[in-house]
Amino acid sequence: MRAAGSSGALALALGLGACEEVPRTYSTRGQAGTEIFRDDFERTELGASWTPTADGARLENGVLKLADLRNHPLWLGVALPDDVRVEFDAWAATEEGDVKVELCGDGKSVATSTNYIATGYVFVFGGWNNTLNVIARRNEHGRDRATASEPMPMASRRYHFAITRSANELIWEVDGRAVLEFEDPSPLRGPGHDHFAFSGWEAETHFDNLVIEAL
Repeated sequence: MRAAGSSGALALALGLGACEEVPRTYSTRGQAGTEIFRDDFERTELGASWTPTADGARLENGVLKLADLRNHPLWLGVALPDDVRVEFDAWAATEEGDVKVELCGDGKSVATSTNYIATGYVFVFGGWNNTLNVIARRNEHGRDRATASEPMPMASRRYHFAITRSANELIWEVDGRAVLEFEDPSPLRGPGHDHFAFSGWEAETHFDNLVIEAL
């Protein structure tokens, strides 16, 4: 397995300024997609599309807010295709950072220990007390993860994520610029690896404007 991370990762610092609306045109290999799911969270309850595996997820003023999940994912019930792009706005409520999502998971698994072994790929923005960005295949503490030490999220600063999975490649962009890439010679595909989740540990994080496209 080759992870494009601290040993060969594409990890670019972002020129981040004041909070602003970000257009929905991104650079991810120019692949056109067909929208299959959208959620702007403009309601008071999570609804039937989402399956929480622990307390800690709530909707407030049109925003999904997570805290103290301790790696218990909030699973989207919609099964996704193998080649997919997931876009959303995300921001950390505190200086701890630790914005986390999971792609290509099984849609049902929960944490059983502090060292959560995911069923998909884990993306962490500003993890480990806002010191590290990570793409990990199942184990976010594993040696094969891709890592970058910058950029780190600023508290309350809204970012736009675009995560693209195509064949054996994962590309993660923030505000239209590449953060990390990950190549997996044994990609997680098909049933059991076809769901998306918002996740987290203790820090409060916020999400909005989720759009998922089949590629």
